[in-house]
Amino acid sequence: QVHLEESGGGSVQAGGSVRLSCAISGIRYSKFCMGWFRQATGKEPEGVAAIDSDGAISYADSVKGRFTITQDNDKNTLHLQMNSLKPEDTAMYFCAAEDTELCTVVPATVRYLEVSGQGTLVTVSS
Repeated sequence: QVHLEESGGGSVQAGGSVRLSCAISGIRYSKFCMGWFRQATGKEPEGVAAIDSDGAISYADSVKGRFTITQDNDKNTLHLQMNSLKPEDTAMYFCAAEDTELCTVVPATVRYLEVSGQGTLVTVSS
């Protein structure tokens, strides 16, 4: 059974940085889809970044150039480095993954992956 657990959220001033991590367990395959999405209060979920089973990385336009998604070599941990944060980045951030060997994912579809974590809150003050 796939389990995801996010960590690293917190409060930061605009222009600051935060690094999120997601511990992944229970995945059967060495290549799979994963990513991050966020949800601000009162808004729809928004895809942030994605890695598909071929390792292709993509970002939402709103975070391109500021956020970086990476995974550890053992692929058991997913990270999201967030720099130059803006108040509009304030949201609950979720990691998501799908236990499928061959798959494609882009930011817009990250929230539809099979499993997501409980989320970690990032608050950016102006």
